[in-house]
Amino acid sequence: MLRAAGWAARRFSTAVIRYQNKLNIAIIGQSLFGQEVYTNLRKQGHKVVGVFTVPDREGKADPIAVAAEKDGTPVFKFPRWRLKGKAIGDVVEAYKSVGAELNVLPFCSQFIPMEVINHPKHGSIVYHPSLLPRHRGAAAINWTLIHGDKIGGFSIFWADDGLDTGPILLQRQCDIDPNDTVDSLYNRFLYPEGITAMVEAVQLIADGKAPRETQTEEGATYEPIQKKENAKISWDQPAEAIHNWIRGHDKVPGAWTLIDGQAVTFYGSSMHKGATPSGQPLEIDSASKPALVTNSGLVLFGNDGNMLVVRNLQFEDGKMIPASKYFSADDSVAVELTEEEKKVAEDIRAIWKSILTNVAAIEDATDFFKSGAASMDVVRLIEEIKQKCNGLQLENENVYMATTFNDFIQMVVRKLRGEDQEEELQVDYVTMEVNNMTVKMPHQCFIDGRFTNSEDGKTYKTINPTDSSVICDVSYASVADVDRAVAAAKDAFENGEWGKMNARDRGKLLYQLADLMEKHQEELATIEAIDSGAVYTLALTTHIGMSIQTFRYFAGWCDKIQGSTIPINHARPNHNLTFTKKEPLGVCAIIIPWNYPLMMLAWKSAACLAAGNTLVLKPAQVTPLTALKFAELTAQAGIPRGVINILPGSGGLVGQRLSEHPDIRKLGFTGSTPIGKEIMKTCAVSNLKKVSLELGGKSPLIIFNDCDLDKAVRMGMGAVYFNKGENCIAAGRLFVEESVHDEFVRKVVEEIKKMKIGDPLNRSTDHGPQNHKAHLEKLLEYCEIGVKEGATLVYGGKSILPPGFFMEPTVFTDVEDDMYIAKEESFGPVMVISKFKDGDIDGVLQRANNTEFGLASGVFTKDIGKAMYVSDGLDAGTVFINTYNKTDVAAPFGGFKQSGFGKDLGEEALHEYLRTKALTVEY
Repeated sequence: MLRAAGWAARRFSTAVIRYQNKLNIAIIGQSLFGQEVYTNLRKQGHKVVGVFTVPDREGKADPIAVAAEKDGTPVFKFPRWRLKGKAIGDVVEAYKSVGAELNVLPFCSQFIPMEVINHPKHGSIVYHPSLLPRHRGAAAINWTLIHGDKIGGFSIFWADDGLDTGPILLQRQCDIDPNDTVDSLYNRFLYPEGITAMVEAVQLIADGKAPRETQTEEGATYEPIQKKENAKISWDQPAEAIHNWIRGHDKVPGAWTLIDGQAVTFYGSSMHKGATPSGQPLEIDSASKPALVTNSGLVLFGNDGNMLVVRNLQFEDGKMIPASKYFSADDSVAVELTEEEKKVAEDIRAIWKSILTNVAAIEDATDFFKSGAASMDVVRLIEEIKQKCNGLQLENENVYMATTFNDFIQMVVRKLRGEDQEEELQVDYVTMEVNNMTVKMPHQCFIDGRFTNSEDGKTYKTINPTDSSVICDVSYASVADVDRAVAAAKDAFENGEWGKMNARDRGKLLYQLADLMEKHQEELATIEAIDSGAVYTLALTTHIGMSIQTFRYFAGWCDKIQGSTIPINHARPNHNLTFTKKEPLGVCAIIIPWNYPLMMLAWKSAACLAAGNTLVLKPAQVTPLTALKFAELTAQAGIPRGVINILPGSGGLVGQRLSEHPDIRKLGFTGSTPIGKEIMKTCAVSNLKKVSLELGGKSPLIIFNDCDLDKAVRMGMGAVYFNKGENCIAAGRLFVEESVHDEFVRKVVEEIKKMKIGDPLNRSTDHGPQNHKAHLEKLLEYCEIGVKEGATLVYGGKSILPPGFFMEPTVFTDVEDDMYIAKEESFGPVMVISKFKDGDIDGVLQRANNTEFGLASGVFTKDIGKAMYVSDGLDAGTVFINTYNKTDVAAPFGGFKQSGFGKDLGEEALHEYLRTKALTVEY
């Protein structure tokens, strides 16, 4: 009875539970899987009377033999059980001597005679990695993937004299991911769940409750073991079929093709969606279209025009390289080791020797795997190198790509010297001498860790609102650029370092990014001032300062994202444990507005990255420059390529494609309510991606006559004029109690007259230009409507200081509830004041809530009871009491009603970029 040998996997153990009924068990099998089954059956109180496994390989015992010998369990290592089709008498007699009541066969790779299978009281049970009767035979996992099955799993069945045809005891199934490989499917489900199920199956037998369900022949399949000569790729088929063929043979025996007359094996396949990437053509034997060597790997084409990409290539001599390095694979020259590096090499030689105990001496040509090393030895090697080489962190792939000792030393030395680091970021800066400093600004799209022109070469001009001058030409991203960026983010999440990174290491990178932002804070604030019109001193403390705080705050959250345990009813006689895990969503899109270009980026992207996602971000078309400078800093901080992508350009083009892209799992948007509604529709129709929206506001500020009036004036002006009124939570309408109304207005006008309006780079400036010309024109029209409807224009209402986009701080009084300016947001320096009768608390509360917006609100009073009563009644996501604009990175921020949903900042923001998975274990 032939069984597939085991694959490498992580350690797994079931809980220790004692049952009344126990069995004497013989285990016949091998591999880590067999070892875990053996260990956990003993934990459950069953007696393993004998372990029957394969002889030592190159001097190394199988893991199950190692564990059993340590426990004093009898171990038998038979090279074979049968000879010329007949059972070997001495072997059978040795087996019978242990007195087993049940045979357990976890991944047995030998033919076991029926004299042994049927001998125990309870017969024999076998683990098989497929949902029998489908994929009978030893290569079940391979064929599950080659056939493109959507559902996979395993069976535990009663052995008979057929090939995997015995009655079913139990089965478990799982969904198969489109990019699953043999290893990922095995490690994710077949290995851990299989161990649990084997232990459960034995207990069912011990308790007399084990079913025997006869296998149907309907849907039964049998596929042979794949051999290298049969694994050649056929190119005349769809891309998905080629992808399934490659992943079904990864890692053994490896799907291959001929390139320049040499057999080349492909590993690490995934489907490629989006536009065809740029790359160097590579002719492949029998393929109708050349492949492309690209930065992300070797892109291949099916006969349906769709694409797949493979990450690694292996040549006939065993050398493995990243597919992206195909044309430069032979360029490397052996490095000459220094005396210090020679000492390191000898330390590493000793590590190899301690692992490869069967090898007499470690020579330069000694091959790690051909000398008997397994995947667990790879883990040990990496950890020991880390200890010996000052924390040098290797990946499993590093070992697989440098299998001989000489190649391994060369790789380690290059890493220690830093020679294998990513190529230095190339930036085509726009340089300006401004604000007593040299400002260097990137102006291209940032995709997959590189600054690049848009696909079609289009650009647009970004304007300095202070004097209407052109700052520079900026790349105008296309739909193709969106697809490239999403593909890069998807690859970084699924295959890159970011998706595998320890959460604490992720936090370390975000801290490094915050430190770099602080180092460049004056340059960032200057860029913000010339690109958005923000007053430099405000930009330094708020636009940039709060951005730095936000990244530091969420960096601290990276390793504190936790699930929970949940008590549920037990299914007697078994027990259940239910717990939750918080997982990242995948690729997220972020679309931000122009009023706080860097701060809005930070509010959303810091939480997104802390949760473990990758992102594609579209800055506002009119303020792209701090986002692109931020992109440069992320590369300097060591954020892996593809994790962060920045696409300047049109909302109608880039934003629309992000909303509808099928590979994006979450979209975070800050902007207008009408656009938010359209985004939500598109996200629903496309793939039901998760959405969070921070939209328009008409935030009410209620000022009672018992307040500190001077403070209310000061805070009220800040509530309206902060950041030139271009503030999402700006007080859109002030309700002032009648007895203090006139004095309040008088004091406000007095203070406005003291404000200095002008160049935002001047340290004494209070009020800079509006963000862009169209917005200034909209504000002027807003004021004209207010006057036409009968509101009293007390101050301002006009533009000043041309050619810049400056507007006088404006005050309207006598504003009735049905007026346009009472209902619509200005998003500018326009104070809209309505009076209310003394003592009419409920009346003013009703008027304040008479809006479809609910972002923020405020109340000024010395009466704490009144303040709490009003704050309870205000229908808004944030309520300020005797203050305003007091936001903090730790406090959740977001609105109600048509101001949107979802939160930025605080712990709650993390949940916008996480999903909750519930797991229930029966034990």
